Amino acid sequence: MANEISVLIVDDSALMRNLIGHMVEDTPGLTVAEKAMNGIFALQKISRVNPDIIVLDLEMPEMNGIEFLKERKKRGITIPVVILSSIAAKGAEITMEALALGASDFVQKPSGSVSEDIHVVKDTLMGMLLGYGGSYRKSQGKVLLTPSEYAPKTPSMKNSDIAVHFKLASAAPAAPAQPPTPLRKPGKTEIIAIGISTGGPDALRVVFAKLDEDLRVPIVVVQHMPVGFTNEFAKSLDRICPLDVKEAEDGDEIKPGRILIAQGSKHLEVEKKALSNPVVRLSDAPLVSGHRPSADVLFASVAMNYSNHALGVIMTGMGRDGAQHLGTIFREGGITIGQDEASAVVYGMPRVAYEMGHVMEQVSLDNMARRICDVAKTPR
Repeated sequence: MANEISVLIVDDSALMRNLIGHMVEDTPGLTVAEKAMNGIFALQKISRVNPDIIVLDLEMPEMNGIEFLKERKKRGITIPVVILSSIAAKGAEITMEALALGASDFVQKPSGSVSEDIHVVKDTLMGMLLGYGGSYRKSQGKVLLTPSEYAPKTPSMKNSDIAVHFKLASAAPAAPAQPPTPLRKPGKTEIIAIGISTGGPDALRVVFAKLDEDLRVPIVVVQHMPVGFTNEFAKSLDRICPLDVKEAEDGDEIKPGRILIAQGSKHLEVEKKALSNPVVRLSDAPLVSGHRPSADVLFASVAMNYSNHALGVIMTGMGRDGAQHLGTIFREGGITIGQDEASAVVYGMPRVAYEMGHVMEQVSLDNMARRICDVAKTPR
């Protein structure tokens, strides 16, 4: 179909190219543009097929993923790239290097370089291709599928985040529901909680680089990311952010000038006691809203412990995680912000929250850091 998002698949394994290709062709809105076995062939094919998105392996002969990204940057190629990263011990560090070189996001291969079980990350990978590829297509003035053409191709998508994406993409924007009635007026902001998913690595780099150096309100973040990667991700953000950024560890203090990123596969909650400094707690409790860490878990905890002294922010992401308990922050008297549709790679999580009436204000990505700082610094 002419208006589908075209995908260039780059992987040295013929099996992986075929498995990913089948997933792409099974997903409404996506089509395979071409396949390549390494970076050299990928560069040759880009000019011919002009894809909207590239899926890139990192470990390949002749020209690997990092070398491809350097050459892509040198040639001024702006087509977005999603990395497929294996579980190699040094995978997290290399993956963060790839993000620093301009890759938009990454998906972890479940079982090494040749993962016959790649289908377990299908929703995540296809969501990224739809989000980043769709954003690029629009930026190039290309037409996307019409709502009537957006229909899941397989019954297995019914209850997944990707199904929520299709449902939202097919429906006209709904007016927000009646917002909850706050139990009290907003007080001085003492904590900022951010929930974010697909599109998050790029978005957080934009926001954190622009935060004020003198922002003294602590920030806690749930970014959906696999276990083993959040430490390197936090380090990469720390290099560009004027505040201290670190991966959260159980018992870490919540203190001014510090940003704590939830660990992959660990829920993050806050704990505030009268005679001690507030801290974060990590847990292996069951998935919530399909995720661990879950933004809903974080937001509920922040609302319970900080009441009307919290600022909740929900940003780009597929599905609905965080939408429900952003409303709990609203109800307790806190302030809530959602990323707007125009700047979100995937307007899923923030859209659900907005339509539930849980978002007080929608803000663009470019203005998000400024708005967060202004709200946090406003005396109340």
